[in-house]
Amino acid sequence: MGVTVGMLYPGFGAEDDYPYMAELLGGGVSLPLVHTSVGVDAHEVQALLDLGKSERLLEGAQSLRAAKPDAVMWACTSGSFVFGWDGAHQQALEVQEALEVPASSTSLAFVDAARALGLERVAVAATYPEDVSRHFVALLGHCGIEVTQLVSHDIPTAALAGQLDRDGVLDLARSNDSPDAQAILIPDTALHSARWITDLEAALGKPVLTANQVTVWQGLRLAGALQPCDALGHLFQATAGLPVGA
Repeated sequence: MGVTVGMLYPGFGAEDDYPYMAELLGGGVSLPLVHTSVGVDAHEVQALLDLGKSERLLEGAQSLRAAKPDAVMWACTSGSFVFGWDGAHQQALEVQEALEVPASSTSLAFVDAARALGLERVAVAATYPEDVSRHFVALLGHCGIEVTQLVSHDIPTAALAGQLDRDGVLDLARSNDSPDAQAILIPDTALHSARWITDLEAALGKPVLTANQVTVWQGLRLAGALQPCDALGHLFQATAGLPVGA
């Protein structure tokens, strides 16, 4: 039996990470992706609140209906964490009620992944301006996850973040290798990362959680189909088989 996790992905950036991860996972894993509408592509709080509004998510959810997903992910970090803890859960609930399958988002996936790995202290290497990044720090802090260090790279748009190559992503991660952090978190689903997770972890010597990685992890977990995959890093190696509530 295969498993289908639908992805609601805003605009364009690193959407090719998803078919790549589906191929790595094999075993009948399907990750159909719908591009949700975007008003203004900007890493600015008001633009991100517009990006994640209900109308855009629910329009995308209806486009996913034909794929008959077992779970659905709002594959966006900033367009979920700017709504805060309660708002991010409300987004997921609306999609869940619309399609009658479990739903979550990238921001909530970061929290659940950190909890699954027993992480208490993390560093954040963000593409966003600092005022946007601080919303992510606040969401993590709400859940008892301490951010030991934050580096914001002030990349103004998702499209520009998507242009970073392997060396650029490695440099971004190295920019915030806080010695007190148990792991490095790299938000932004517009940033390519899936092909380089093992490189990132080898370079930093600790677990690295990236946006597209945790999004797929969470979707599979909600669908009850989480499986190990060495190429997708410590998260997939250490947590396969954990129940949804773990």
